[in-house]
Amino acid sequence: MDRVAHPLARPLTALRVAVVGAGWAGIAAAVHARRAGHEVEVFEMAPQPGGRARTVQVGGHALDNGQHILIGAYTATLELMRLVGADPMTLLRRLPLALQYPDGQGLTLRPGAPLPAFVRAVLGRSGWGWGEGLGLLAAATRWAAMRFRCAEDLSVAQLCHRLPTKVRQQLIEPLCVAALNTPAVQASGAVFLRVLRDALFSGPGSSDLLLPGAPLSALLPQPASAWFERQGVGLNTTARVRSLQREGTAWRLDGLGFDAVVLACSAAEAARLSATLAPDWSHQAAALRYEPIVTVYLQCAGARLALPMLALHADDTAPAQFVFDLGALGGAAGVFAFVVSGARDWVERGLQVTACATLAQAQATFPAGTWPVVPSVLHVTAERRATFRCAPGMRRPAQAIAPRLWAAGDYVAGPYPATLEGAVRSGRGAAFALA
Repeated sequence: MDRVAHPLARPLTALRVAVVGAGWAGIAAAVHARRAGHEVEVFEMAPQPGGRARTVQVGGHALDNGQHILIGAYTATLELMRLVGADPMTLLRRLPLALQYPDGQGLTLRPGAPLPAFVRAVLGRSGWGWGEGLGLLAAATRWAAMRFRCAEDLSVAQLCHRLPTKVRQQLIEPLCVAALNTPAVQASGAVFLRVLRDALFSGPGSSDLLLPGAPLSALLPQPASAWFERQGVGLNTTARVRSLQREGTAWRLDGLGFDAVVLACSAAEAARLSATLAPDWSHQAAALRYEPIVTVYLQCAGARLALPMLALHADDTAPAQFVFDLGALGGAAGVFAFVVSGARDWVERGLQVTACATLAQAQATFPAGTWPVVPSVLHVTAERRATFRCAPGMRRPAQAIAPRLWAAGDYVAGPYPATLEGAVRSGRGAAFALA
């Protein structure tokens, strides 16, 4: 079954394909290319696959290199997991989309048809009056009439400036920073609307949260590595590609010959490798700007959250927008991941400052008596180039770089921000282009 080709990807002749990078985009490219009958070799500069969505060992704990959320609309990602033998039903915990705060206020989309569920959630949201609810519904109606499209140069803040203050602060801004990892004043309104359309209104279950109930490496990188071995895909780790040259209609990668190459590495690495081959593409990839994400892991023995994920009120003194109870998600009990998205200002202040501020935020949010003991900092991780800065009107590099040379990654031109789904779709697209 694994070797059955996708109908859109069945090749006229099998190609020898190099995939540079074994993040989620590279894994997708390699899997779909191999299923189409191509001979595939993967080169990964890190000691293990997974890219920015992988698991690391810290003090006896398996902690993810940043907390990731999937949603029901991630159809390409769920398909890829199944293809390599990873069962989403057992590895992911499906919950209704909920932006709940520790005080119990928030918005929850119950199962059912998307539009009625959204209306019920908005009108039933505790802490809002009729003005907030009707204001949001009116805006959503306008966006639907616009087919969830707007001018490319419009920011999320500009798109939503007429919404009531509570709606902007308690819903739009947390959703924006969670989906785009870019503050609303700097984020693309066009991309935000596309995310809302596909996540909230594309069908039952599309908005459901799919929270990892296992370490990130167990969701895809480890099953994919085993699948590679079964299917004869070469996986070379700690193997940074030094050079890429054209040789007639083929390519030579560090002296090895290939018919086609997929650059599924970071934009910076892809820009380096393509600098003399496609200068314009390389320049555009190198010009991307990034937003970091900081994750502060706190431990507090015996503590639990009301839900596996809660939204938090963030400001200049409180960094984190979300907290995850890892014990409720199959991880270590009493360990909590506080996520600081769009964290450029906090990274500039320093990780120790950020950790201390997050600890103070946790103690203020869950005061003495709420948790059994005083929490402490377990670990701090910063992904300084977590996502590209999803700004209004930004131009992203195309998938095609040169004949039989493609790019794959969450930064490649497409409708979505930098997400696992965007990465997987781009990898799949590069594999289908081989045909």
